[in-house]
Amino acid sequence: MFWLLFCIFFAACLGAGVTGGLFQPGPWYRQLNKPWFTPPDWVFPVTWMVLYICIAMAGARAAMAENNGIALAFWALQIAFNGLWTPVFFGLKNIRMGMAVVTFLWLAVFSAMLALWQVDRIAGLLFFPYLVWVTIAAALNASVWRLNPDVARNPPEMAQ
Repeated sequence: MFWLLFCIFFAACLGAGVTGGLFQPGPWYRQLNKPWFTPPDWVFPVTWMVLYICIAMAGARAAMAENNGIALAFWALQIAFNGLWTPVFFGLKNIRMGMAVVTFLWLAVFSAMLALWQVDRIAGLLFFPYLVWVTIAAALNASVWRLNPDVARNPPEMAQ
């Protein structure tokens, strides 16, 4: 039963991850000023695959636990915000709205981690690396906003 649940949660993670392929950084992002701590491009897919495995594992563990309603609700909320950030930031090229989405994502991940911890400690721990990564993503988003105030104020047209 665990592996079936894992596959379902992993499919949800991959669904959110598909947005990375649909809305790639492209020339617009490459031209932006970025902070010194921006990871190289290859780090993102590797990190997300590891994180998606952890996120799915946490979801499957929580699904098998009793009194899991709040934890699973926060799990669903975080994966929704996870799938939303890329289309907003890279698709709409909207740095400020991306910051709002990543802030809500951070809050959802933190809340999910706490709720998961209540039903299964390992599930809660599996969300810790995810929270660290979303913290880095939020810092990157904030830095890109700070380093590119004109672009953040006036997002380019989507056709560019």
